[in-house]
Amino acid sequence: MSPVFPMLTVLSMFYYMCLRRRARTATRGEMNSRRAIESNTRALPINVEIVQYAKEVLDFSSHYGSENSMSYTMWNLAGIPNVYPSSGDFTQTAVFRTYGTWWDRCPSARLPFRRTPSTFCSQDYVELAFEEPVYPTAVHILETYHPGAVVRILACSANPYSQNPPAEVRWEILWSEAPTKVNGPQARQFTPCIKQINFPTNLIRLEVNSSLLDYYTELDAVVLHGVKERPVLSLKTSMIDMNDIDEEEDEEKFACGMDTLNKQFSIVTLREWPTNGYFDKLPYELIQLILSHLTVPDLCRLAQTCKLLYQHCCDPLQYIHLSLQPYWARINDTSLEYLQSRCTLIQWLNLSWTGNRGAISVSGFSRFLKVCGSELVRLELSCGHFLNETCLEVITEMCPNLQELNLSSCDKIPPQAFNHIAKVGSLKRLILYRTKVEQTALLSILNFCSELQHLSLGSCVMIEDYDLIASMMGAKCKKLRSLDLWRCKNITENGIAELASGCQLLEELDLGWCPTLQSSTGCFTNLARRLPNLQKLFLTANRSVCDTDIEELAANCTRLRQLDILGTRMVSPASLRKLLESCKDLSLLDVSFCSQIDNRVVLELNASFPNVFIKKSFTQ
Repeated sequence: MSPVFPMLTVLSMFYYMCLRRRARTATRGEMNSRRAIESNTRALPINVEIVQYAKEVLDFSSHYGSENSMSYTMWNLAGIPNVYPSSGDFTQTAVFRTYGTWWDRCPSARLPFRRTPSTFCSQDYVELAFEEPVYPTAVHILETYHPGAVVRILACSANPYSQNPPAEVRWEILWSEAPTKVNGPQARQFTPCIKQINFPTNLIRLEVNSSLLDYYTELDAVVLHGVKERPVLSLKTSMIDMNDIDEEEDEEKFACGMDTLNKQFSIVTLREWPTNGYFDKLPYELIQLILSHLTVPDLCRLAQTCKLLYQHCCDPLQYIHLSLQPYWARINDTSLEYLQSRCTLIQWLNLSWTGNRGAISVSGFSRFLKVCGSELVRLELSCGHFLNETCLEVITEMCPNLQELNLSSCDKIPPQAFNHIAKVGSLKRLILYRTKVEQTALLSILNFCSELQHLSLGSCVMIEDYDLIASMMGAKCKKLRSLDLWRCKNITENGIAELASGCQLLEELDLGWCPTLQSSTGCFTNLARRLPNLQKLFLTANRSVCDTDIEELAANCTRLRQLDILGTRMVSPASLRKLLESCKDLSLLDVSFCSQIDNRVVLELNASFPNVFIKKSFTQ
């Protein structure tokens, strides 16, 4: 027989194995339509496609708007489009709180966690419920201004309208991609190629990263296409991209690492090997340094190879800084239980976005902190909707060294629970954005936490008298460096005077959308004269800001880097030029909707000061 025939036989077998693997993947509902495969596919049986807009916004991490309004809020994503196909800045759209990299360049910026997987780049999210559970065939996202922020689309197996909670909640990634720069701010319909899943869903989650955008992204509506019956694919494959095999293996390894995360945490029996190779000859510290570059799932996999590496992978020194946010969909009580023995020395812990829909219980969280909380310095719990008063009590009792606590968008915590935070006198950073903290609890916190350097009270709508809060800050929080009062509804010039008098180390102050502040009272002039260290000042949507205020900033706050005066009608090009000439480090100047600053002025200022990003928004 000719040597050619055995080779053909081998190739035929390999081709058959590829087809079989692809078919098996398809029946699981895990075929990724982005991959390079040319096939004629048809759904059997034929289903009528259902097209539906989001019925309700269930959860989100942040938004630009107010908690008591519809303007620029995530709630605008429910229902039919309000703006599309028009382009521009419209209040009827959904807008997240931040954009670009400006928030990473200000005094309140936090250090990133090590070991964050390169595939996880999400900064914000929003979860949408639809009327009918379907097997998704397409997702359309209507973006009306500065598109390109969406980086992941996920589907959930849980039906938010079901009376019976599911025994297991699964999340599947329909599509994901690294952030990309989109040319131009114009509206578009974004329809990525999504993969098929093996369960019906009426809960879709969008995750965004706005770091490459020149301004806030605005979303108008989300359309879900799907069928009621699970599609069965008939494949007539004409060509297979051989690189696809490696991609599938990589994805399966990652899925395996995360799906069996709990099992891998608890592995105690290892295969016996006579030698550990050259690892026996390396210093312990060098192996630890090498392993410090691995992600948590990789550590779990490596721990199964030999006893030596198991010992290294379980060393508490590998878990000094631990972020579980990238794995939020799979972290539960069992995960925390298996991590306990490894996290006895943990100092930084990020549980943001985790534990929702019953994944983490109060008792499971409490058990973990009782074992691992003694050395904690930084605790990130953003959007942790499992948190209640018991959890805050445990935090204050078990974490005596805590310096940073992030409770951003933890809107399920009852108001009285925040009183417990006052027991942590060592706090230097406290983020209470979009929480239900009340005035009495906040006054107690400010009274006993005099070491505070960074405080966020943005969109805290249950505080009745911000002047009283500002007075307490001025009296007790002398070390305050950054303060977020975004959309505080009732602070006046009296509170600003107390704040400027007592907190003279302030480098960052956000007074955006504070309607009760008026330039005619001299409050902004007072700020400029009392706070020479200011690097970031947001006076967003305060129409009373005038030339006098800008000139005072130019004269006294020469270290200013970021200034937002969106919406003012009383600032002229001449005062802006004085500011730009005086503040050599200025990098961001937002003059959107400033009636005296037209596009011609912006072009002239850009030409004279090329290192400053001058933003002029528009509405068509």
